[in-house]
Formats: sequence, structure tokens, C-alpha cells
Amino acid sequence: MKIAILTSGILPVPAVQGGAVETLTDFYLAYNERYRIHDITIYSVWHPDVIQHPALQSTVNHYKYIRTDRITDKLRRKIHHLLHSKDDYYHYTIEDYLAQAIKHLKQEQYDTIILENRPGYALKLKAITHAPLVYHLHNEKLTAAVEKAQAIYDAATTIICVSDYITNCVRTINSNDKKCVTVHNGIDLNAFNREQVTKPAITFASDDFVLIYSGRMTQEKGIMQLIEAMNMLSQYPNIKLMVIGSTFFANANNEDDFIKDLKAKANPLKDRIIFTGFIPYHEMPSYLAAAHVAVIPSVWDDPFPTTVLEAQAMGLPIIATKRGGIPEEVNQENAILLTTDKDLSQQLADAILYLYDHPEVRKSMSIASIRNSKQYSYRRYAEDFYNTLTKGNASNK
Repeated sequence: MKIAILTSGILPVPAVQGGAVETLTDFYLAYNERYRIHDITIYSVWHPDVIQHPALQSTVNHYKYIRTDRITDKLRRKIHHLLHSKDDYYHYTIEDYLAQAIKHLKQEQYDTIILENRPGYALKLKAITHAPLVYHLHNEKLTAAVEKAQAIYDAATTIICVSDYITNCVRTINSNDKKCVTVHNGIDLNAFNREQVTKPAITFASDDFVLIYSGRMTQEKGIMQLIEAMNMLSQYPNIKLMVIGSTFFANANNEDDFIKDLKAKANPLKDRIIFTGFIPYHEMPSYLAAAHVAVIPSVWDDPFPTTVLEAQAMGLPIIATKRGGIPEEVNQENAILLTTDKDLSQQLADAILYLYDHPEVRKSMSIASIRNSKQYSYRRYAEDFYNTLTKGNASNK
């Protein structure tokens, strides 16, 4: 098939600035490069770091970039905002990306157009193309509560959801839905393999018990409750915490008020809590290798965080919450799942202390994590993704 991919319009592909959606896009593009299944064109915002990226040498994946960095680009976006704001569905910066992509799409004939986490693009695309529109939903972008939900739903041929949780969100629009297919995310199991890490990124004392949090530094991720739990465990000096992440992916040095409050709460334990800032994706295995337990304390309905997949692939026991798609990623053998309707900070402290006191439980959970991770390879993810596309395209004919 000849396929076009429209990205989120914020971060570039390849994922040189990080981003879960962009990294997952890289995975299925890498699979296509290896097996040469489809002719794919990716419409992405531009970033200088993409220039030398080896992915651009592909003869089956073609990258078309939309510039946003020059003065003329910024002026164009402002003009778009002034002239089209009443017709726009997303923020004008995203809508300007879409407008530029549409100029290219009008000159081509595609068998399928994939919308990466931007189902609202369909409102304009359906007027300029008859190609089947496939939504790849990573978040709650399409529910009955979303503006113009029915029109957006009707415009889709196939809706690929990263978890059953997201699939059920879409089905609030149509309980008899036949468009949604759940395709769980995958990761590079060769990279996230403890045996492949020659040296952990950070060295701790041999008797330290190291926790790791990896994700955006935002309120809904539950990181504040984790810091509070660490304060509750202040009498255990060997319990350490690595906090990996920033406010928004590659914004390593951007500290908003929330992060300042977070660090103030962590200050009494400053020698036991390490804030690394943003870490490039390829370096994450070496940080996970330094930890004993991964904590994912989301207080929102996290759709299907790849941080869970990465941690369990590295053999880490998981402490997480029963929110969103997280329960789909783990099982009772490798994870302690907490509720968020009670005092989460105290629950976190109790779970951490339990694993600290029971190394034999940690060992069995570690084995279970590695075993469970085998179903989340990016190869399986890409195969399921492309099989869904093929079936959807066939049913449309």
C-alpha cells in the first residue's frame, strides 16, 4: 500500500526530541524498512537533528518536513491563526502543520492515511481525499464528550487503540462499534535487556535500595505523591529514588512551578532523591539497570505507558496504579497495583517498604516481569499494526 502518516504536529519523526508517539512511529517504520511492506510517506515538523539521521536514507519510508522554525514560518502561522481560527479544531500551530501537509496530500494519491493521535484532522481531510482514514489513538482523543465526536468517528475507516481502555473510551460514541482494534504498544526488547547493559548510568552503594520513576514531571503522573512517600520513609536512609524526566520530553532545563514545588518537597531528602532531567531514550536502559523497583504512580487514566513495558523488560518489579491501561500491561505476579481513591502516598510508602523488606519477593517478581515482557516486542507491535491496516483496507474495498 501507499500510505501517508500525519504526525501530532508538535515533535519530529524520527524521535530526535523524544516523545512516546513519535518513538512508537519509529518502531513500525523501522519494521517497514526491514521488511519493505509498504511505501510510506511521513509528514513531520522539522528539527535540525533530523538532518543526519540514518532513517532518512530509507527507500521505502519517505520523510517530508514542514518548517516551523524560521521567521517566515512563524509569520505564516500567525496569519493562519488570524484567517482560520474559527475553522480550526486544534491549536493554530497544529492546524498550520495540517494545512501545509494538506498542500502535499492534494498532489498525491494514497491508499491509506494514518492520523497519529490527531483524529480531529479528519474534519478537514475528508473534504480533500477519498483515502481511508485510520486513527492511531494513544490518548483519550475520541470519546462521546469530545467536540464533534460523532463526525470524527464517522470519518474513520479503522481506529487503532493502544489499549482496551482507549477502545472502550471510543465506544462511548457507538456501543456497537466495529471500527476499533486494540494494538498494544511494543518496545525494543534487545535494548531493554539488563544483560546488554555493561555499566549502570549511576552507581549506588551495594546496600542501597533504588527506586526509579521515569516520565513527564507533571501533576497527573503522581510524582508528588511519590516524593511524599519518600518523606514518610525518611528513617530508611538506604532507600533512594531516581527521578527521570522533564515537563515535556526534551525540555530538560525547563522548571515550572510544579517542579519547583516538587524539589522543595524533596529537599529534606536531597541526598536520597536524584533528579536527572530529560534523558535520551537510548540511554534509559543504563538508568533502569541501576534500579531495583520501578514506580509508576499515575493519578490519571494513563492509556498504556511504555515506561511500564521498559521497566519490566529490564526485570524490575512494578509498583503502579489501577488507572487507564496500566492493568493491561502487568499481572499480579510482577506488579503491585494501587488504588487512587485512598491515600496514595501512604500506599506507595507501604508498597516500597514491603519490597524493601522482602528481597525474595522482588526476585520472583523480577523473573515474572521478564517473562511478561516477551509479548511486548516492537516486532509483534508492528506486525499487529500492519495486519490491522491491511484488514481495514481490504474491508473498505
